[in-house]
Amino acid sequence: MTELTSCAPTIPGHRSGLTRRLRPRPLLRHLLEMVLAMVAGMLLLGPARAALGAALGLAPAAPGVGALLMATDMSVGMTLWMAYRGHSAAAIGEMVLAMYAPVGLLLVAYRIGLLDAGTLLAGTHLLMVPAMAAALLRRRAEYAHHPTARPAPRHPLARALVQRWPAGLALLMTADNWTSAAPLGAYTLLILPAGYLVIGTVRRQWHEAGNLRLQLAGLAGWGTLALLAALLGGAVGQWLVALGWLAHAGWDWLHHRTNRVVPRAYSEWCGVIDAVLGITIILALLAT
Repeated sequence: MTELTSCAPTIPGHRSGLTRRLRPRPLLRHLLEMVLAMVAGMLLLGPARAALGAALGLAPAAPGVGALLMATDMSVGMTLWMAYRGHSAAAIGEMVLAMYAPVGLLLVAYRIGLLDAGTLLAGTHLLMVPAMAAALLRRRAEYAHHPTARPAPRHPLARALVQRWPAGLALLMTADNWTSAAPLGAYTLLILPAGYLVIGTVRRQWHEAGNLRLQLAGLAGWGTLALLAALLGGAVGQWLVALGWLAHAGWDWLHHRTNRVVPRAYSEWCGVIDAVLGITIILALLAT
């Protein structure tokens, strides 16, 4: 009996193949990629659609229609990314269905008066991710083995857009800041170093010499700046906040060049956001 039990794991490729299929990291990476593609689709297509409607003199969409349009914007971004990654048509179709399913479910509750418009939109966002996770787990074999991406586009502009997608996503997320820049509280400066500490801990980066010491120094530096900005307040405090965001853009650039602590995609994305926020706060201060 013991011999039979000990022989079971020795079936060639059985346990190793099962382990590869069940590894959570590739599945989480796929889910994160698709969420980012959804956000990009929403940020790019939503304002463009609203601007076109305003130019044509169309009334704003009702909340139910607006939720469906938002799901469409997200589905377009996600579909394009999944097609670029080489996923099957069936997987893309199931993921699109997972995008629309929460909208249809909550629309019923909205129509019978159980939900208001704000809850409809918020609930749609919250339920989309678990619905996508369910679709992902249904085809875990496909998602666990990352499909080979399409060959890099030959046109320089298209190639740059594909390679610099974190910067493009950051620009989309901060597009409104150029026209309606809002002052940020001094406490926001603490978010910057805290993000690096959290990500570095998750990625187990502290075994490399100097990494943790550098991040703690950054936390102390931006913490001191946040305290000064809060104590001084007014325009002076806002200038310190703006300079703190710009300084963190340089911090991001340094980490992107050295490929330390955080993934390069994150440092690129974060650097663009930090730079835009810092610049637009300064422009708003100069305009007053």
